Parts: sequence; structure tokens; C-alpha cells
Amino acid sequence: MGAAHPISEPPVILFDGVCNLCNGAVTKIIRFDKNSIFKFAPLQSSFAKEQLQRLGLPSTEFDSIVLLKNGMAFYKSDAAIEIAKNLSGLWFLATLFKIFPQFLRNIIYDFIARNRYAFFGRKEQCMIPTLELKARFLS
Repeated sequence: MGAAHPISEPPVILFDGVCNLCNGAVTKIIRFDKNSIFKFAPLQSSFAKEQLQRLGLPSTEFDSIVLLKNGMAFYKSDAAIEIAKNLSGLWFLATLFKIFPQFLRNIIYDFIARNRYAFFGRKEQCMIPTLELKARFLS
């Protein structure tokens, strides 16, 4: 469900900052983003809320990762696949999931998203980046 919206560069990943699964994913993305192209912001941040409102999306329900890239907003499985395309290693293989229709990919995505706290737990507060990573976080 990528829709064109005027969004500035660099690519920004909006993620649920209190979700252990989401924080783990951000850590992996940082590790495999060899060119440091991605910036990050928790969905709970004022930056993310402003972006979501500008896109006409709910800014209080955090059930999808959102990638803002090249004037596009990508959600759910489309965001995950688009992110993986830009990572080093074998992550580009995630693009193979594009052979499945988006609605099928998102059924699985939505199931995991709905149950992420039960499966992986949650934090009391958003992730606090280390000093070395602070420049990659927008909030």
C-alpha cells in the first residue's frame, strides 16, 4: 500500500518504540545498513505523529512499520520488503515475497503485529539510542 506523498529524504523508518520485536528489527537494520542510509523515529515521537498526520494516517495506533522514502510512504509488508532491499547480506531475498499478493502478505503481517507484545513483550519507554547511533534517530 505505497502511496505517493511529498516526503523529504533521507529514508525514515517509523517503528513502535516500545515493542521488543520492533526494537530488535531496528537493531538488525542498523547492523545491515552498511551505508547508514536509514534514519529512525519511534511512532510515539512528535516527529512521527506529525508525519502520520500529514499523510492522513492515525497517529495513536502503532500497528505498522512505516517507511518514508523517495516521496513514498510504505506500510506493513511493503515497508519490510522495501527496507530489506537496501540492506547488505541476503536480506534482498525478502523481495521474493513480492510474488505473493499484498493482501496475503499483510494477513501474516497483521497477525504478528496484533500479537507482537504477547509474543515478544514490550518496554515501558521507547528505545534510547547510544551516543554513536543518536544521529540516526530523529526524535
